[in-house]
Amino acid sequence: MTVLSMFAALAARLLLVMLFLPFSALDKVLNFRSAVDQAAEAAPSRSVATVLIFAGLGVEVFMSLAILTGIADRLAALVLAAYCIVTALLWKQFWKAADFQLRGASHGRELFWDFLKNLALGGGFLALAFGATANGFERFVSHPLASSHPYSLSPGTVAR
Repeated sequence: MTVLSMFAALAARLLLVMLFLPFSALDKVLNFRSAVDQAAEAAPSRSVATVLIFAGLGVEVFMSLAILTGIADRLAALVLAAYCIVTALLWKQFWKAADFQLRGASHGRELFWDFLKNLALGGGFLALAFGATANGFERFVSHPLASSHPYSLSPGTVAR
């Protein structure tokens, strides 16, 4: 693996987590009350919403750092994939929007695109967790804490 390959691996991982680590996490910190208000839409109580925001903040920061460093990165990618899918299902419920329409201004259509983006991002994290091969899932299940060694310079290094 060349230095260019290592840079490409880091760049791909940065693109996957850049939504979470600097931006979403910082937004939760700077606009904590708004984040709790939004979470309260799907949570049974405000205290549960507060716990969800703290949990989400932890997931966004620690799982993103794990992906960037390559430490238990496959497990972190699986956690972030689940986070994206759950977020889509709980807070991007376009099917409940009264104004879903294909033309003109529509809050429902905006939610629909956010829903699809969350699912697509979850798919990207699943590809990172399991790899691009058919046996990636079995490899993950047999060694869930193994690193993918994304920045290794030795040829043929794979997570076992």
